[in-house]
Amino acid sequence: MKTFYSALLCALITTVSIAQTNPKVKDTTTQKVTTLDEVIITGNLKTDPIHTIVTNNYDETIVQPKNVADLFNDINGFSVIKRGNYAIDPSFRASQYEQLNVQYDGGTKAMHACPNRMDPITTHVIPEEISKIEIIKGPYTVRYGATFGGIVNLVTQKPNYLDKGFHGKASAGYETNGNSMVNMFQLQYIEDKYDIVGNVGYRDFGSYEDGNGVEIPSSFRSTDYGVKLGYNFTDNQRLQAHWRQSFGRDVQHAALMMDTEYDDSSILSLDYKISDLGETVKSFSAKAYYSYVDHLMTNFDRPSFVRMAAESSVESTTIGGKLELNWQPAKNLTVFSGLDAMTIARDGGRTRTMKLNMMGMPLAMPMVFNDKVWQDSYINDYGVFTEAKWAINPTTVLTAGMRYDLVKSDIQDPEDDFATRYDLEEKTDNNVSGTVSIKRLVTDNFTLEAAYGRGVRSANMIERYINHFTVGQDPYEYLGNPNLNPEVNNQFEVGFKGKNSKNNFNYAASFYYSKFENYIVAVVDPTITRKYMPTAMPQEVKVFRNLDNAYKTGFEAMAKVNFLNDFYFKTELAYVYAKNNDLSESLPLTPPLNSTFSLGVNREKYWAKVQYNITSKQENIAESFGETTTAGYETLDIKLGVKPLKNLTLGIAALNIFDEAYNNHLNFSFTNQADFGRTPITEPGRNFSAFVQYQF
Repeated sequence: MKTFYSALLCALITTVSIAQTNPKVKDTTTQKVTTLDEVIITGNLKTDPIHTIVTNNYDETIVQPKNVADLFNDINGFSVIKRGNYAIDPSFRASQYEQLNVQYDGGTKAMHACPNRMDPITTHVIPEEISKIEIIKGPYTVRYGATFGGIVNLVTQKPNYLDKGFHGKASAGYETNGNSMVNMFQLQYIEDKYDIVGNVGYRDFGSYEDGNGVEIPSSFRSTDYGVKLGYNFTDNQRLQAHWRQSFGRDVQHAALMMDTEYDDSSILSLDYKISDLGETVKSFSAKAYYSYVDHLMTNFDRPSFVRMAAESSVESTTIGGKLELNWQPAKNLTVFSGLDAMTIARDGGRTRTMKLNMMGMPLAMPMVFNDKVWQDSYINDYGVFTEAKWAINPTTVLTAGMRYDLVKSDIQDPEDDFATRYDLEEKTDNNVSGTVSIKRLVTDNFTLEAAYGRGVRSANMIERYINHFTVGQDPYEYLGNPNLNPEVNNQFEVGFKGKNSKNNFNYAASFYYSKFENYIVAVVDPTITRKYMPTAMPQEVKVFRNLDNAYKTGFEAMAKVNFLNDFYFKTELAYVYAKNNDLSESLPLTPPLNSTFSLGVNREKYWAKVQYNITSKQENIAESFGETTTAGYETLDIKLGVKPLKNLTLGIAALNIFDEAYNNHLNFSFTNQADFGRTPITEPGRNFSAFVQYQF
């Protein structure tokens, strides 16, 4: 690992030195800023990946999101996995967690420290810092790390180079349901040679009420800040550093055994790019990043505290980097070649203090136990890739790519029972993935896309090394398996998008099928019994296994009609069907059919939208995962924004106007709560919000 990062640093220094002596460098007073590889999708037919989605204009969503995962609610095909108001994970087409390659700015990552995912990657950056989200719908590119079910790239705001000098913006929002507030302030200073952007945010969310007026324990506070520094050596090369920290406090998790006392994260990234190098070599880019998450969770405010006090301090360190060369061996052939690395290390433990004996009587001397959570484990992934794009003609692009990942994993400090069960030694996976696709602009108004991708994912640290901890939706203890094979997604997809000649009717659709190999699921093993709380039910333990006979298929569709110049009507549908034939049930966390119908207006000074959301009943469930049938529901949202002054934006919104009481199928169930049984947590009832933003 040290060799890789030493090489990356040397490459940065050497390239900068060579470029500074380049005779092509011009001395200009107005600099052309080199675009870094923060974005994946640029609007270029010859370089963009296939089957992609781009969302932006988050200022116009009006409702202040609780964390970045809430930004996915309006993206077709996405759902969110909810354990409270803070620990929210995105899910796309029934792929989630490490099955999705979620990253910031084209490659930066921050992996969670909590085994119950109280702190997923989406909690470590404030939503107001995100300018847009880019999605690649499957394993259709090999350039951005190992990818199984798709790529999600969260693009942070870049400086506005049109405005030199000092500028900034301030925003504030309020939500009635939970008496919640958010604030953000940003400043930027731009010069030709350098630029700096800084922001700070604070969010204080209370527990919300569902449609039945029941208060759901879900409050949290978080403070965040970030600084982005850029330096333009010449008009064709740029170096940029980005530092951000996030501090979560007093986070309640309605569907987990414990709450978060604090969740602190630090992320540092360094990006460099030089372009216009010559006829063959077009550009070179480099990225390096470091992230650290420090997390403490306790049960001090939970019913189980009477019998046992528990606190768990865990940490996660992620270090990664990437080197990429863009070269053009022929006029119509563009090639991206490079290597990357991502290393994850986790450690930490749990302290349990038993106050009562098995009969419920106080112990004269409380008993203290120390449990190893992560057992000092690591997973290192080193990859090399090449992806070529051949412009067959001005309207057709063929893409082919191949990737190899060397994945090493090991456990440094195992518990005795874990070491006894398994032959523990460093494991090595040799993963080969690839893709081939074609994109054709049939006419100026119609595009056809077809792709095949083979995505390979090695087992994550929970699946390999968790040791008798409750990490699922059900009350089972889970046991890791270091001998898991990598799971494979063979995904086929056909899609099209288009518009009529008058551009007042737009449409798009995608149809996909995935055949899985070595799919990783947790299966009950009746030969293994619980380790903790031995009298609790269930007595059996779930162990992670590989299954071969699983697949999923589905589609997304969209149609939009524009009328009366600025008005529109839009409808979207998303459906996925998943099957685990080995267990004769669905794959876990498969969302039902979702439909939305929107009527809106977009004008320069104001905009408005009424959206009707229909979520169907979900009967295709994974009973082995603890899922139950979920009833369908319907909600209505209204959003309105206005710009009374050039730099002032105001907005109001009303969500779930009919005060519907419902729960999403992907919500986890209440756990260790005084007034709730083990049923899925319910969503917020009627909620009004106000938003204001001023730019200067």
